[in-house]
Amino acid sequence: MKALLLIDIQNGFCPGGNLPVPDGDQVVPVANALIDSGRYDLVVASQDWHPAGHGSFASAHPGKKPFEMGMLSGKPQMMWPDHCVQNTEDAMFHPDLNADGIDFVQQKGQNPAVDSYSAFRDNDQAALTGLAARLRAEGVTELDLCGLATDYCVKFSALDAVEMLPGVTVRFIEDASRGIDPAGVKAAIDEMRTRGVAIIGSKDALA
Repeated sequence: MKALLLIDIQNGFCPGGNLPVPDGDQVVPVANALIDSGRYDLVVASQDWHPAGHGSFASAHPGKKPFEMGMLSGKPQMMWPDHCVQNTEDAMFHPDLNADGIDFVQQKGQNPAVDSYSAFRDNDQAALTGLAARLRAEGVTELDLCGLATDYCVKFSALDAVEMLPGVTVRFIEDASRGIDPAGVKAAIDEMRTRGVAIIGSKDALA
């Protein structure tokens, strides 16, 4: 059983969104080619789905500005602009993404007291989204993942997949992903490779 996990391909992380990843919208046609290829038995998409006033937002901390470090529930936290608030246009999938080809949407980031980069669990690693159990129940043996952003949500999802899905082959599709900081992207890819994630291109995935 082969699955594709699309990470946070939402308006908020694309140009014009509240927390845009440079060239984030360029992953959409590649993601669509993967969805439409028929290579995957299951296509899952994660969706950042924050309540208004989420604790990771700089606006929730008087005096803090976006991209400053702060604290959330006693732990260091990057302060983000308000983004992907539930039921807003910013939280919707990119309009050109073939959402009809997605079998299941895993929402995340709903607890205002903790951020959630990974599609599998909150950043404190205490609360699970249920995605790992879902993929195990479906009998997934191979998992390809891609999306936004490489140096945050994609990386943490890949690392959690390796840890929480033992025996499953995990591959990161580099050209179907974009990151925020070039140095951070390189470090993320190096860390994923070190932890057992295969780094591939969409041509490899479609071969």
